[in-house]
Amino acid sequence: MKTLTFAALLTLMPGLLFGTETRTEVVRTTTPAEDSKPNNPQVPDVYPIEGKFDRVVVLRFKYQTDLLAGLEREVKELHIRNAVILAAIGSVRSYSLHTVSNGTFPSKNVFFKDPDGCADIIGMSGYVIEGELHPHITLADPNHAFGGHLEPGTTVFTFAAVTLGIFSDDTSLKNLDDKNYR
Repeated sequence: MKTLTFAALLTLMPGLLFGTETRTEVVRTTTPAEDSKPNNPQVPDVYPIEGKFDRVVVLRFKYQTDLLAGLEREVKELHIRNAVILAAIGSVRSYSLHTVSNGTFPSKNVFFKDPDGCADIIGMSGYVIEGELHPHITLADPNHAFGGHLEPGTTVFTFAAVTLGIFSDDTSLKNLDDKNYR
């Protein structure tokens, strides 16, 4: 009996001592009317948005910096209105992301985080739209590559560098990530 109890304790102990990845699903409903509306024929299937970069900025993050909070702070301080995230490198010592988990409205997102999830930053893409961030990150650990929408709680390990291409002020990305603009 003591051996069985000790074995059970050894099995549970890593989960108690070390952080483990958690997952939570969230339904992202707007309204039933918005979620069920058909595509508007006035909205083209595909449309171009042209612009020129005013400048390119590389942001460098140090150990233990929250990646999303740092991005938000610099976008605000540098008065960046519209930009594209071109690249990123570095590593993280924890991560928090979300991904879409279904293909019908209302949309659902799965949020997953690991407070001890060390990984390399393989890349980052996304946009700054009217001053708001929409970043996606790809990470890799020794077992697999994974990614999703960057959430608070992704902290830098060795360093991180994120490159932004900042559009001129006459470029608008309005509606770019609006799921109801269809």
